[in-house]
Amino acid sequence: MPGPVTAATTRLLAAVPNPGAGTEPPGGEKLITVLQWAAWLSFGVCVLGAIVAGAMMALSASGRHDGGARHASSLGWVFAGCVVIGSASGLVGALV
Repeated sequence: MPGPVTAATTRLLAAVPNPGAGTEPPGGEKLITVLQWAAWLSFGVCVLGAIVAGAMMALSASGRHDGGARHASSLGWVFAGCVVIGSASGLVGALV
């Protein structure tokens, strides 16, 4: 048996309209173009980050022993960023 707070919450949520995915407004294709540019730039930054992390790993191999592990960790973060960027629209779509 639901309590008064649960029943009130259920009624409130039932009253909220569900807009679905919405409809594209006039000129919406320009936003899509900007998002495509942002994705392209983001992937470029990821490639640059992987190159820099690899170079730093190579440079630290001749020096200290702990530096390579630190740069390998930064490479992991670069790859994690790649995964987030690559799956961004799927993640947002799952939340909607």
